[in-house]
Parts: sequence; structure tokens; C-alpha cells
Amino acid sequence: RYRYYQNACTQSYSYAWWDWARWEREIDWMALSGINVAPALVGQEAVWQRSEIDAHFTGPAFLAWNRMGNLRGWAGPLPPSWHLKQLYLQYRIVERMRSLGMITVLPAFAGHIPQGILRVFPRVNATRLGGWSHFDCTYSCTYLLDPEDPMFQVIGTLFLKELIKEFGTDHIYSADTFNEMTPLSSDPAYLSRVSNAVFRSMTGADPEALWLMQGWLFQHQPDFWQPAQVRALLHGVPLGRMIVLDLFAESKPVYQWTESFYGQPFIWCMLHNFGGNHGLFGTVEAINHGPFAARRFPNSTMVGTGLVPEGIEQNDVVYELMNELGWRQEPLDLPSWVTRYAERRYGAPNAAAAGAWQLLLRSVYNCTGVCVNHNRSPLVRRPSLHMDTELWYNASDVYEAWRLLLSAGAELGSSTTFRYDLVDVTRQAAQQLVSDYYLSIRRAFQSHALPELLTAGGVLVYDLLPELDSLLSSHSLFLLGRWLDSARAVATSDREAEQYELNARNQVTLWGPSGNILDYANKQLGGLVLDYYGVRWSLFVSTLVESLNSGTPFHQDQFNQAVFQVERGFVYNKKRYPAVPAGDTLEISRKLFLKYYP
Repeated sequence: RYRYYQNACTQSYSYAWWDWARWEREIDWMALSGINVAPALVGQEAVWQRSEIDAHFTGPAFLAWNRMGNLRGWAGPLPPSWHLKQLYLQYRIVERMRSLGMITVLPAFAGHIPQGILRVFPRVNATRLGGWSHFDCTYSCTYLLDPEDPMFQVIGTLFLKELIKEFGTDHIYSADTFNEMTPLSSDPAYLSRVSNAVFRSMTGADPEALWLMQGWLFQHQPDFWQPAQVRALLHGVPLGRMIVLDLFAESKPVYQWTESFYGQPFIWCMLHNFGGNHGLFGTVEAINHGPFAARRFPNSTMVGTGLVPEGIEQNDVVYELMNELGWRQEPLDLPSWVTRYAERRYGAPNAAAAGAWQLLLRSVYNCTGVCVNHNRSPLVRRPSLHMDTELWYNASDVYEAWRLLLSAGAELGSSTTFRYDLVDVTRQAAQQLVSDYYLSIRRAFQSHALPELLTAGGVLVYDLLPELDSLLSSHSLFLLGRWLDSARAVATSDREAEQYELNARNQVTLWGPSGNILDYANKQLGGLVLDYYGVRWSLFVSTLVESLNSGTPFHQDQFNQAVFQVERGFVYNKKRYPAVPAGDTLEISRKLFLKYYP
């Protein structure tokens, strides 16, 4: 019945700065892809804001986690102009989605309240949750209203009534009370009371309400969410009145160990991407078979398929595949599917391009086992002597796909999708090369070979990274300037523009005031590679050289303190980056190939 799209986090990692033109393109793509249910979460702060809670909001790049009760106040507040613009955006989003026959999912009250409420209503029964991720209570530890407190129903129903008055409704609402947050008690009766309170606050405003909940929490904290706890939370809501997103079903399906969510309907979702990281990746076999196995599961309550990446604009092929599977009776023949995909994508059949895609399909796109796709390449991580260079595929397959794609350049070079893929595959090859140079640097340092250290470090810092940066700078979708300019464009004053730009810079680097979730949302963008990753690597290499020269050991802690200044310096450097591409992608890729093809 359902073909679902969007993740709560995508609102921040990808859509944070979108204007209507960009939203319109996305919604049209959704319609063309057969998506028929999706959240419309924009503008909810404008409705909450009618209750004096400005200090509670985070900045725009972090609202996803503010909405789920993980964060408060960080990189905020939100100016009045932000609320107004988002409100008008939401009117157009819901209007367009409905006009194309889609069901909109609106946000509901999950039980988190700002501290200010306690000042106005000192008798309210609320308890502080713990800190989230690596944040302390300065910006985390949200208050959770007790499910029995009468204020729970008052606030929840009032908010939803306001929202429905503003945007109309399709009767499906999302709320995540315990996303990556440990509940105050594991008592099943308590957990049922919480989910029942959330659901009643929905039906108080809309008797037909259906609750759509992300099932991420169950696989994120399996020690807490034992079968009894999962059943209690799910059964606090009448059967059939909740739809659970089995959010990471391609790697860690929850339906299998919960008897199909104990009777509540669920959507089989492919998460695929974390933090909007670049990096070729996919689990095509798991995707190709998973939804069909879920349909055949004993007493299966599966009602749909979904795409729930944390960030978009990467690995298009995986999303094309998943969208197509929603219409299929059985798994596809992947090799022949990918040949047709290449032809559709470039507008013409080409043997070299088809060959490249066969190689990519069997290598980067065929991760098996429990695959969790955080890009851990040394390229995008803080340098140390203990970096992860493991790959789940054969590196030579990517080098060969690169060679084949380049050879198709004469025939397919005028295709925009071909140019994008050429950047992406060249970028992947360069990412692999960075690991090779890193291993040479580490070996040279550990065997006290200064000349080799200078050679490998010099090539990495002074040639490979600048070449990669110029490759990325040749395509508009790989530009740091595009991300930063889209943030500034939302502003209505210079001061707002600066705040939004700092939000945008912080999210893709430090992710928090002190590198709390450092490089989680790493991207490979022209400008970022040179001025952030490149400067980091330069400091690392020179620190190792200094260590060999002076005979003093390398101390990671000291290096971390020094490199934090570099990372923070990037966030605040105020440098303007071009939002228009420069250079010829094919020429730059060819130059890299002639120099580096192994």
C-alpha cells in the first residue's frame, strides 16, 4: 500500500536550506518515483513558537534533533523571519504533495517540553532525560512530560489542533519519544503509558489519527528494548493504528525478532546512508531480496517499502533500484537491470559504461553481512596512527570502472548524469589512493624512514588532495560554495546570513561546539577537501616529520588539541567559496588517471 520516503534527519542534512524551487523538484521526483506517503515537517516551529520557546530551538542545521528531543539551543535561536519563511514553504509543500495524490505525514507531540514550561507551570511532572550522543546538559538533556500528567494531553492536542487548522490533514502523524534516548524506566507498564499518552493526544485532535513511528530505537539500543519492552510500547496503541518504519531493514531488520512488530503494520525501509556522506556504497543483494522475504514472513504485517537515507544526493543507483522494487513481485536480475540502468541514465547504450557498472555493482554496491555505511576513509577523518582502511570490496574493481568510464567520455561526455558519475567514481578512486598514501606515511614513520615519509606525505598533501579538490570544483553538485550560499540565501540580514553559514559549516565538520560528533556528516566538496581535510593532513604530516627530526614521540592527544584549532578555524574562516563550477571534469579526471591509475 505504501511507498514511503524521507528520514527525520534528512530534514537537516539535506533539506535545511531549500527554497520552494528545490522542494518542487524533489516532490515532482517523488511523484515520478511512485512515492505516495512522506512527512511534511517544515514550519512546525512556527506553530510551537506561539508558546514562547525561542531559547529551546536549535539553529536550522540541527532542527531534526531538536524535534526528536535530542538537542536544544545549540547554534540557535531561530529568527522570526525563519518561522515565516518556513510556514509559507510548508503551505506549498503540502499543497503540491496532495495535488499529486500523496499522503502527508504531519508532526505530533512526542512528550518533550522546553524548560520554560516549568517556570510557567511549576507543578508539572517532568523528568530530565540523559545527554544525547556526546553532548552534555548544556545543549541536551530534554525534559519529558510524565504520560499521566494532564498537561500531556493539553499540550499534545492543542499543538495538533493548531497544526491541522494551519495545514489540513491526511490523518497520519509522526512522533519519536525515545529516539536514541533511554526511557526513564524499563517497566512495560510505563512504556505502554507513554505510547498510549502520545496516541491519545493525537486522537484528541483527530479521531482518525494513525501514528507513524521510526523503529530505529529498537535496533539502536537492543539491550534496553527487549521483546517485553518493544511489545509494551507497540501495544500501548490499538493494533492497526500505528505504522512502524523498520528503518534499517536491509542490515538490521527488527520485524524478524519482534514477530512482525507484534501485529502492528510496518514498512520495510532501506536506510543506506548516514550523515549525507559521499562514498560509493550499497547492499544490492539485501535490498533485492529483503522486501520479498518480509512479505513471506509468518503473519507478516508489512504494508509497504521505503527509502529513509539520512542524506540524499549520493549513490542514485541504489535509490532507483529500491524505488523499482516497490512495484515488483520478485527479485530482479541485477546484472541485466544495471545495464539497462546505465543506458537510461546516459541516454544511449555504451559497452564501456555498461562494463563499468557491472564492476561497480559487484564491488562497492554489493556489501554483504551487517553493513553500516559511515564513510570512515582516512580522507574524511581526523588523522591518527590507527585509521581504518578496510574495504568491503576489491579496490581494483573501482580503478577498472574508472578506466572504462573515462574511455566512454568521447561518446557520453555531453550527458550531465555521465559527468556526475565520472566525478563520483574518480572521487572514489582518489579516496582509495588516500588510504594507500596514508599507509605509506604510517609505515615510513614507524620505521623512522624520513625520506619516504616526506615523499608520501608530500604527494598526498601537495598533489593528490589539491587534484581531488579541483575535480570536485568542476561539478556544481560537489561544491562547498553551493551548500554555504544556499544557507546564506535564506537569511534576511547579514547577521542571519552569518549565523546560517556557521550552522552549515559546523554540521559538515565539528557537528557541535567541540567536535561532539566530529566528521559524522563528512562530505567531499570542492573547497572542503583543500581547506579542511587538506590542512588537517598537512598538520599531521608535518607533526610526524617534526617528531622524527627531534626524536620525540608523536602524542595523539597533543595533536588532537592542535588539529581542533584547525578544524574550528575552518568553521570561522569567513572565506567565500565559489558556487559555480570551474574546469572541465573530463580533462581533470583524465589528468588524475594518467598520474595515479595503479
